[in-house]
Amino acid sequence: MMRVSRQGIVVYFQQMKNVRHLKKHGHLIHASKRRKYAIIYVNRDEVESKMAELDKLSYVIRTEPSHKPEIRTDFENAKPDKAKEYDYKFGI
Repeated sequence: MMRVSRQGIVVYFQQMKNVRHLKKHGHLIHASKRRKYAIIYVNRDEVESKMAELDKLSYVIRTEPSHKPEIRTDFENAKPDKAKEYDYKFGI
């Protein structure tokens, strides 16, 4: 089984009742009532087409891609904390 890379899209909308319609465009992860936005995940190769499709909907104000895939997550030069090293050795 091959892993498919996915990316989030932040969708700002006018009313909360329209959130259920977003489920057919991708995997709905989170929806905020107060700030009126939702996060949906789609396949990475479909991000641009889905954003264009969502922007055409009357209840969508705007869409933005998530920047999480662009953030570097490997920390090579991170220095270990001396206090934590001592705590781990203490249990031996």
